[in-house]
Amino acid sequence: MAMNAPVSINARIVEGLYCEALVLSDEVRDAFDISAKRTKDDSAEDDLARVALSCEALRTTTRMMHALAWLLNQRAYLLGEISEFQLRRYGRLATESRSSDPDRLDMLKPGLQELIAATERFYARLERLDAGWRKTPPLHGPSAVSRLRNRLNVAVNH
Repeated sequence: MAMNAPVSINARIVEGLYCEALVLSDEVRDAFDISAKRTKDDSAEDDLARVALSCEALRTTTRMMHALAWLLNQRAYLLGEISEFQLRRYGRLATESRSSDPDRLDMLKPGLQELIAATERFYARLERLDAGWRKTPPLHGPSAVSRLRNRLNVAVNH
């Protein structure tokens, strides 16, 4: 297989990534829960550090929710619960900016910084898989509805 050839997404890959996402999500929840409790009790923390913690907690948990949603869609497709058309249309990975703010990251403890970086690397892996999969043509060709729409467009335009 060529290095640039897209990796086929199969049940084994999706299940492995799903398990990894669940573990990472639990770590994120625990880390930010503990950090938030410490920040509330620690009067030495300044307001900017609390804002940075809140922003990065929201950004990181949202990143992991998007990852889990994408993986659940992949699982549903592989189990035959949704069609390839539905997966291609509605099972997209969110593409808006997810990178953490370096200035805010500098205000966080090193352990949190490492965890956030791990979630970013995980998400980047999913983005590469999704992009590669989307470059491949649909397995079943166009749906009956798509074929009918194409025929109707041809008939109307001629």
